[in-house]
Amino acid sequence: MDSLPKQSIISHLQDLRWHLARSVLAILIGSGIAFINKVFIFDKIIFACKENTFPTYIFLCNLSEKFCIQDMPFILMNVEMSGQFTMHLLVSFTAGIIISFPYLVFETWSFVAPALYKREKLFSIIFSFFSFTLFLIGVLFAYYVIVPFSINFLSSYTISDTIKNNIHFISFIKTITTLVLTSGFLFQLPLIIYFLTKFNFIHPKQLKQYRRHAFVIILILASVLTPPDMFSQVLIGLPIFLLYEFSILISILTIRR
Repeated sequence: MDSLPKQSIISHLQDLRWHLARSVLAILIGSGIAFINKVFIFDKIIFACKENTFPTYIFLCNLSEKFCIQDMPFILMNVEMSGQFTMHLLVSFTAGIIISFPYLVFETWSFVAPALYKREKLFSIIFSFFSFTLFLIGVLFAYYVIVPFSINFLSSYTISDTIKNNIHFISFIKTITTLVLTSGFLFQLPLIIYFLTKFNFIHPKQLKQYRRHAFVIILILASVLTPPDMFSQVLIGLPIFLLYEFSILISILTIRR
């Protein structure tokens, strides 16, 4: 009798090892694809938000001439010998996570699925699609909304005309990758709430009771992830708070089922 739990634990650990191995392999394959296509990744995606032809800037300009953004008042420079190669690896790894994210969700669900009922296992594909959709929305929201406003604010902010903004491109790239990935993962909140409710870790009453606390935490996260201006903080804080309210509804429906 004592040996059964040990075998069960070892079996779960071995299963987890293979799930992690396949997940890492998927990320490496996605990173390899991004690494090979560096011209497209950098010129068409990363540095595109620096140009005034970026879709967000064009949209704002069509709303009103007051919102039109001309040339960005800064240049990007590299002051490290291995700077460009290091950022090539970082961006490739970030793109690898984004590309392989649907498969990562599938592997996660495959590991959790044995603890669920047969009927619930049938929803694995639906949940994988829903998770990737939320992740993609978060990534696109950060790329087309948060990043442009953040870059415009930080690049145009000056304390004296004697100072010129020659920005280290590593700082530029890290800002973009951090905002994009963080926003994508934060948009997973409804699914996280679902699983926490499913396994009786939280209850809808708790989510409602601590709504104010959650709002404060969201504001703190927004202040950390965005430039120090209220507009950018609201841009990322408001959708996350709406997702929190949506998560409460999901938690209620989960409890009823």
